[in-house]
Amino acid sequence: MPLDRQARLLLDTVAAMNLPDLSTLAPGPAREMTREQRSRLPPGPPAQVTDLRIPVPRGTVSARLYRPESAGDRVLPLLLWFHGGGFVIGSVAESDPDARRLATDAGISVLSVEYGLAPEHRFPTGAEDCYAATAWAAANAERLDVDATRIAVGGDSAGGNLATVVALMARDRGGPNLAFQLLVYPVTDFASLETPSHHENADGYFLTRSSLFWFREHYLPDPAVRRNGYASPLHATRLDGLPPALLLTAEFDPLRDEGEAYGERLRAAGVSVTVSRYDGMIHGFFSMAAFLEGGKRATAEAVSALRAALG
Repeated sequence: MPLDRQARLLLDTVAAMNLPDLSTLAPGPAREMTREQRSRLPPGPPAQVTDLRIPVPRGTVSARLYRPESAGDRVLPLLLWFHGGGFVIGSVAESDPDARRLATDAGISVLSVEYGLAPEHRFPTGAEDCYAATAWAAANAERLDVDATRIAVGGDSAGGNLATVVALMARDRGGPNLAFQLLVYPVTDFASLETPSHHENADGYFLTRSSLFWFREHYLPDPAVRRNGYASPLHATRLDGLPPALLLTAEFDPLRDEGEAYGERLRAAGVSVTVSRYDGMIHGFFSMAAFLEGGKRATAEAVSALRAALG
C-alpha cells in the first residue's frame, strides 16, 4: 500500500531540516543530533521512576525502573526494555516516553537498560550488558517488587536484536526463565544487507541503508563474527525453546524482511509468534505514536500482548 499520509508529512518535516545522514558523521555528533531530535517528542505519561546501577561483567551500567503511578508497592510483571539506535546512538533518556507508555498502559514494571554503545563497546559487550541486567533483575525481583516468574524482554531496532539475543542467552545459559519477547522491527541479520526491503527502502524512509552499514562497521567491524547467532539471531543454529514473541515490522523499513524472516524461523522452531506488519509505516513508527496512528495501534497491540503473556 502507499506510504501512510501522516508518515509522509513527518518525513517531509524531517527532510526540510536538511539533517546529514548518520553515515557521514562520527559517533559523537551523531549522538548529539539524534538526542536533539528525540527531545522534540512529547513526554510519556506520569510514572514512578527510580534510577539504578546494575552490575555487569565489565563493571556497572545505569538503568531506569518505571512503574505505573497507581501501582503502589504491588508486585508487578517486569519488561526489560532495550532502546534502539543501531548499537551506536540512543539512550535510556531518549527512550523514556516508550518505557513510560509501556509501563502505564500495560500495568507493568519496565526496566530500561543503558547498555554499552559502539564503537567504545563493540559486540558482544552490549548483549552481555543486557543479559547481565536481566539476570540481575530476576535475582533481585523482591527488591524491585516484581514477579520473577513473569519477566519479558523487549526492544526496538537494535534493542529488538538485543532482546532476541538475551532470550537466546537465557536459554543457552540456564536462565533466567523468560515469559515473552516484544520485538519491534528488530535487526536480525548483520551478515547480509541485501534483502529486497534493504534496497526498496534504502533512502527516504528515515532509516537509510548507508546508515545500516555505518552501524555495522562500528558494532561488528570483523566480518568473521557477523554470522554469530548472538550478533545476527537469524543465523542462530537453533531457535527452539524460546519464549513466545510478538514481532512488529513496518512496510517501508529496510529491516522489514529480516524481521519477518526471523519470525518465520521462530515459527518453524515451534515458538509461538505473532508477526504484525504495519503497512504504510516507516522505521521508528513505534516511538512516534504521538504523531502516527500506526504507532498508536502498534503500542496497543504490544500492550495487549504483554498483558496476555504476563497476566
